[in-house]
Amino acid sequence: MQGASVTHQKLRVYKGASRAHFTSLQEQRALTVFNPLKIYYTMAPYTLTYFAVKGRCGALKMMLADYGQQLKENLVTFEQWGQGDIKASCLFGQLPKFEDGDLVLYQSNAMLRHLGRKHGAYGKNDCEASRIDMMNDSVEDLRLKYIKMIYQEYETGKEAFIKDLPNQLKPFEAILAKNKSGFLVGDQISFADYNLFDLLLNFKVLSSSCLDSFPALKSLVDKTAARPKIKALLECDTFKKMPINGNGKQ
Repeated sequence: MQGASVTHQKLRVYKGASRAHFTSLQEQRALTVFNPLKIYYTMAPYTLTYFAVKGRCGALKMMLADYGQQLKENLVTFEQWGQGDIKASCLFGQLPKFEDGDLVLYQSNAMLRHLGRKHGAYGKNDCEASRIDMMNDSVEDLRLKYIKMIYQEYETGKEAFIKDLPNQLKPFEAILAKNKSGFLVGDQISFADYNLFDLLLNFKVLSSSCLDSFPALKSLVDKTAARPKIKALLECDTFKKMPINGNGKQ
């Protein structure tokens, strides 16, 4: 598999696999949501601990789905989080928490970079990697503006956010239009593309016409959504029903 470690290349394919092959409820959920081709590994899969929202993990889930990687989820309710024990166990007092064997990560963008390195989604050389970092940081800046609006200014700031969105999207459109591959950097998809794709899906829910004047961005969304394993994830009922944000605003 693309960029996968030797450990993760040791897989078995069960064409007739069913939910019965997975003994735990979370393993069954992982098969249904993130493993539509019924591929699973002899080694332990990745584990994600997070709330039952897409939130900051949409891009990570889409990326893992695209690379055929199994993901086990530990879903935390807001009631459990409010009790404080789980929060106290987290390094920075926040989720998501991502586990890859003995490696434990707590920052969502660090998770994307880690998976980008492992699965060949971090460019072909140091220059491309640096440009991917730049683009992903720019996506993060825009996501923070979106999060602030959603959680702090939804009633008073939604209209202004949508009005200013074209100005925020112009630099990404320019980069994609210049790079004829249709990706942000180089000629293959990177973790920054998954991250931008996830955020653009949120924007389309916020304003269905927001990409009408941005053909390169619209093409990125359409092409990424059509990738078979991502398409299967997006069409899965469990994923579709999951709220975008924890406060129900979108």
